[in-house]
Amino acid sequence: MKSKNIIILILILAIVATGVFVALEGIQIGDFKIGKAKDEVDLGLELAGGVYVVLEAKTDAKGEELRKLMEQTKAILSQRVDGLGIADPTIVIEGDKRIRLELAGVEDPQEAIDLIGKTAQLQFVDPNKNVVISGKNVVNADVAFQENSIGKEVPVVSLELDKEGTKSFADATGKLILEDKIEDRIIYIVLDGEIISSPAVSNINEGGKPISDGKAVITGNFDLESATNLATLIRAGSLPVELKEETTSVIGPSLGLEAYETSIKAGGIALLIIFAFMTLVYKIPGLIASLSLIVYTLITIYTMIILGVKLTLPGILGLILSIGMAVDANVLIFERIREELLLGKSLRVSVDAGFKRALSAVIDSNVTTLIAGAVLYYFGTGPIKGFGITLIIGIVVSVLTAVILSRSLLKLVASLSDGKNIKMFGA
Repeated sequence: MKSKNIIILILILAIVATGVFVALEGIQIGDFKIGKAKDEVDLGLELAGGVYVVLEAKTDAKGEELRKLMEQTKAILSQRVDGLGIADPTIVIEGDKRIRLELAGVEDPQEAIDLIGKTAQLQFVDPNKNVVISGKNVVNADVAFQENSIGKEVPVVSLELDKEGTKSFADATGKLILEDKIEDRIIYIVLDGEIISSPAVSNINEGGKPISDGKAVITGNFDLESATNLATLIRAGSLPVELKEETTSVIGPSLGLEAYETSIKAGGIALLIIFAFMTLVYKIPGLIASLSLIVYTLITIYTMIILGVKLTLPGILGLILSIGMAVDANVLIFERIREELLLGKSLRVSVDAGFKRALSAVIDSNVTTLIAGAVLYYFGTGPIKGFGITLIIGIVVSVLTAVILSRSLLKLVASLSDGKNIKMFGA
C-alpha cells in the first residue's frame, strides 16, 4: 500500500513540475504548441499600453430617447473600433451621456482618437456609386416581422425616410427595377466607408415597384439579433450626436510592459516568502500548502487564458488577495490539525478532524469574499470589473486547492508516516 502511495505522490510532483516548466518556458510538440504563460495572458490597458477615452454626448435628449441615442452611438463606436482590428475593446456607457473606451495594444493612439471622434457617415449607394440618400434622410429604422414565401413570420428591417429622401429613393428605385441582373439592382448601405448591407430592389418582372411612399423593407436571411443590429447601425447613422472628449489618456507600451514585468517579479517573490514561512512554521503541511499554491497559480492563470480575461493591475491585486485567502485557509486548517495532535490524537484522525473543524470557517470567509467580488464585477466598470473577475476566479480555485487538493495530499503523506514524529506536522 505504501509503495502505491509513494508512486502516486511522485506522479503528482512530476505533473506539477511539468506544469510549472510549461508555464515558464512553453512547449511545442509537432503542430501542438503552448506558449509561455506570461505571453499568452491577454493584457489590459495598463499593461499592454493603448488609449483610454471618455466621450460625452452633446445633446438635450432625456429619458428613453437619450438611452436609445447612446446605444446607437455605442454601436457606431464598436463598428469603428472593429475596423481598427483591436482585440476585445472595452466600450461601455457611463452615467447618462458618457461613453468610456479602453483600447489596449493600439499602435497609433492619435489615429484611434481621431477615428473615434468623427461623425458617422451613412450612405445608400447605387451600383454606379451614386449616393441615393444619406443618413440624414432616414427618419427611423426598426425591426418588423412579415410572412415569407412559405407563410412563416420572419424578422425584417423597415425604413422610414423624410420628404427629400422619399423623392430621391423613388427616382433611384424606379430606374433600378428595370435592370435584369440582380447585381445591377443593389443599393449598398455604407457606414463609414464599409458596406454593412447590400439589399437588391425587386425587379419589375418580379412584381417590384418604385418605392415612392418613403417606406422600405430590407429582407434577407435575418435572425432577430442580426436584424436588430442592422437597424441599430442605420438609426445611428441617421441620428449622429456630437461627442466631446472629456478625458484622454495614452499609455505607452513600454510603461505597461515594465509594470507587467515588475508585477510578475513581485508575485514570484511573494510566493517564495509564503512558501518559506509555511514550511518553517508547519513543516510537512507547509510544504503541501506550497505545492497547492503552485497548482492554484497554474490553474488560475490558464483559466484566465482560456476565458480570455484581461489581466490588469487591479486584476493582479485581486489575484494576490485570493492567494492570501488560500494561505489563510491553509493556516486555519493546519492550526486545527496541530490542536488535535496536541490532544494526543493520531495523525490520520487529526488530519480528518482538523479539516472538518476548519471547513465552516474557510467556506464562510471565502463565500463572503466571493459575494464582494461578484458585486464589484456586476456593478463596476473598467479596472474595478477586472479586479472583481480575477478575485472571483482566484477565490474559487483557492477553495478547490486548499480544501480538496491539500487534504488529499496531506492524507497521502500521513499514510506514509508512522505518525510518531508529530513535530514534522507542525505540533
